[in-house]
Amino acid sequence: MSAPSVLYDAPGPKARVRNTVYSVVFLVVLAAVAWLVVAALNNKDQLTAKMWSPFLSGDTWTVYLIPGLGTTLLAAVLAIVIALPIGAIFGIARLSEHRWIRVPAGVLVELFRAIPVLMLMLFANFFYVWYTDIDSDIRPLFAVVTGLVLYNGSVLAEVFRAGISSLPRGQSEAAYALGLRKVQTMLTILLPQAVTVMLPAIVSQLVVVVKDTALGSTILSFSDLLSNYRILSANFGNTIPTLIVIGLIYVVVNWVVTRLAALLEQRMSRRGRSSARPVGPASTTAVPMADLPVADPL
Repeated sequence: MSAPSVLYDAPGPKARVRNTVYSVVFLVVLAAVAWLVVAALNNKDQLTAKMWSPFLSGDTWTVYLIPGLGTTLLAAVLAIVIALPIGAIFGIARLSEHRWIRVPAGVLVELFRAIPVLMLMLFANFFYVWYTDIDSDIRPLFAVVTGLVLYNGSVLAEVFRAGISSLPRGQSEAAYALGLRKVQTMLTILLPQAVTVMLPAIVSQLVVVVKDTALGSTILSFSDLLSNYRILSANFGNTIPTLIVIGLIYVVVNWVVTRLAALLEQRMSRRGRSSARPVGPASTTAVPMADLPVADPL
């Protein structure tokens, strides 16, 4: 007999039969929808070998897909590198005891979190057009990176604030007792410990950054991976296969980012456990009371 669950009551015989029926019905409906989609694509000749043959050519990858992927990764890396320190600064500023620091930081964070990323990219693009001399060829890249930095920097600021606030107060009190200042306590004790707690949330935000780069190709003429589907589909008439291949590339890139973050998290956790081990072997032999030294009463 299986152990009872602490979250819900174990289903009885009727509930198990009902759940089985629901599962079968769901699978049948899902299979029917999949068959209708495949049949519709097949009627439009989107699943024939002719539509997939361009992806067997090296020119399709070297001329369109790989350069577009490089631009996507460039924008994502620039946005991540800039947004992480900005998020850390504003997250720490929101924890400041000084109102003149805490309130403006909170206003900026809440403001940029509330505005859609695409609007931030548009604002940045118009700003660069009117007030700068940036060349039009690289202006979309600057606009996309700026929009991503403003939005994701504000989101990461909340992640940093929540991660630091989750640490026990004893960490700060022990640091102050040792004579460390607030800045030293934050940079050397609180922030390194909070990074381990925040790492899953930071990784999920990095995946969002990679996907949000595709917004720049909609109205800013940003030549990224997604924008190249228009050229390929116009040349070969294979819109659906092109979108499927590009979607799989995004899946692979995000999977690699997640795996690297998981390896980093495992390494950091192992380092934390090794630093907590005693330096030398602990003695388990008890010392008899008669052998303890007796202090001279004088």
